[in-house]
Amino acid sequence: MADVSKIYGKIQFVTSFPDFKVEVVDSFADLHVEKVSSFADSPGKWEIVTSFPDYKIEIVNSFGDFKIKYVSSFPGVQ
Repeated sequence: MADVSKIYGKIQFVTSFPDFKVEVVDSFADLHVEKVSSFADSPGKWEIVTSFPDYKIEIVNSFGDFKIKYVSSFPGVQ
């Protein structure tokens, strides 16, 4: 599994050739993610972009590389 604590910054959602495949869950997540518009500079803070991403993410229903849960506060590895 990927070191999810290092996955933050500019994130682009793609449907092919992702860096990581991710499942969105309500519980037992590997990473809590907060969508931010700037200062995506710590684990779990994702700024969604359409070009020049730090990471490309594909949302999948099963067999993802790791699982995330969207939160409005306290992002990061729980």
